[in-house]
Amino acid sequence: MRSSLVIIFTLLVALLLSVMPMPEPFNLGRPMWLALVLAYWVMALPHRVGLLTAWLAGLVSDVLFGQLFGQHALVMTLIVWQLLLLHQRIRRFPLWQQSLVMLPVFGIAQMVLLWLNSLSGNRPPTLLFLLPALVSAILWPWVHTLLQGVKRRFRVI
Repeated sequence: MRSSLVIIFTLLVALLLSVMPMPEPFNLGRPMWLALVLAYWVMALPHRVGLLTAWLAGLVSDVLFGQLFGQHALVMTLIVWQLLLLHQRIRRFPLWQQSLVMLPVFGIAQMVLLWLNSLSGNRPPTLLFLLPALVSAILWPWVHTLLQGVKRRFRVI
């Protein structure tokens, strides 16, 4: 029970970081916090955090951002699905190589978001829309290390 609360708490912190105000120039490269936290938990505990968790977290994100309902749910489910397919291989890599793997995973998610936004008529004008994927991949080692400390501290299994 306590393990589930720790996972939920980290997902809520990721959602809060996603809506936290940032200066306008930095807003373009806002990390994909929810995707980063979901990616960690899927890699660490694939038997506990999976597609349903990603879908529910994505729906909460849709409500929080006030965007097309199901948009982030689809993208978070896509990220988790890709990581569930590859997690046994990726976990063996050093963190810097994991970052290189996360870049296309997050990049594909951003391209799907771009496609869904263009279908709904909210297409951003440039490919700077991919910048959050790059920033998230760069932040992966630090997020992984931080959440690994949380996992050990609270004995999440």
